[in-house]
Parts: sequence; C-alpha cells; structure tokens
Amino acid sequence: MYVLPPLVRSITNVRYQGLERIPKNGPAILTGNHTSHIDPIVKIMGARRPVHYLAKAEHFEDRKFQKIMTSTGQIETYRESGGGDALTSAVDVLSSGNIMGIFPEGTRSRNKQAPYLSRGKTGVARLAAKFPNVPIVPMAIIGSRDFMAPGSAIINPLAKVQVNIDFPITFADWLASSEGGNFTDGDVDNLVKLDEHGQRSIMKSLYRKFTDQLMENLRELGAP
Repeated sequence: MYVLPPLVRSITNVRYQGLERIPKNGPAILTGNHTSHIDPIVKIMGARRPVHYLAKAEHFEDRKFQKIMTSTGQIETYRESGGGDALTSAVDVLSSGNIMGIFPEGTRSRNKQAPYLSRGKTGVARLAAKFPNVPIVPMAIIGSRDFMAPGSAIINPLAKVQVNIDFPITFADWLASSEGGNFTDGDVDNLVKLDEHGQRSIMKSLYRKFTDQLMENLRELGAP
C-alpha cells in the first residue's frame, strides 16, 4: 500500500482542497466519485494513511493486477455471499480504527461523457448507520479520467487532478439535522417500538435519502 501512492505522486499533478478535513487518526469513511482506476490511490495520497476498499474477486484473478489491488488496500469480496462478506470486512476495518474508502456508485462510471456521476447505492448509508459516530468525508475527484481513461493503461502525466474535500459528517448528526433525516428523540422512540418490517421500511427510506444527499454533495463539490 505504501509503494504505489509515492510512485503516482511523482508522476501526477494532484491538488487537494480541504486536506485538513480528513481525520489524522481513528476510523473514517472516505466517499467519492469514481471515473478512473487511479481514484483509490488519489484518496490514499490525500489521507496519507492506509485506506481500504472492497473489490470484486474477479479483479484479483490476474497476478499482476492482484499486486496492484493489494498494494492499494483493496479487499477481495465474492458475489456469491450476497455482499455479506463485504459488509463484514468493512465493519472489521472501521472497528480496528482504520479508514474505509467507498465509491457509492458501486463501480467506476460507465458513462462515456459527462455527467459521469451516477446514482449512489445505499451500502454507504447502511455502513454509516452501523457506525453512527464515525465521520464520513465527501471527496470529489476531478480530472482523474483525463489522467487514466477507463480501460486504458496509458497515462497522461500532464493532466491535472483536483480533489475537493468537504467537512465530514456522521450519520448521527445527519439523522438529527433538519436538512437531513430530521429525526427527533421522539421519532427514534417510535422507530424502536415498530416491528421489524416497519423498522426496515423506515430505515430503507433514510438510507436512500442519505445516499442521494451524499451524491448531490459530491456533485456540488465539482464531481463531473
């Protein structure tokens, strides 16, 4: 994990705005848009701490590519488990006081032209809810596609990459915010009294709202 970031730093023109907003210690969730294979490394470069990611097992099949995956802190997960092992791995990372890197879109953007930002999946919200006091840091990565285009091994060292970082927020703070979940103590008490189906329905709605607002935040930060 410590080899590729310095190498990439030496050949890229990456500028960060808001680096001081990334926690220097303790658990955190770094979220961001995803348009290039360079994005995970860009996050590691900014955090200057190990950052772990979840990746499909297929990415580890090629031995050469496997080294890149492991060196950038990516954790092998399997589709057959239905995402259960992925969530367990993410929980382990945060429980150990480390940083989890998440791309809410679930995969690199498949759009051929801007806007590249896709609708986020709610996995990030579900994980945040399990760790309601862990800071979630939005990071908009701009220009990484120009540095290394999807499906290409060719890099453009002259391309500029800009990373805009917003203030972190916890799920607990978002839930209580009038602009977020708008949940009062009374709402929490009522939620606890509901049966499992009722709780699941409300939480599903909250996960969707949290994710949609997070993606809008990334767009406002400049995510293409």
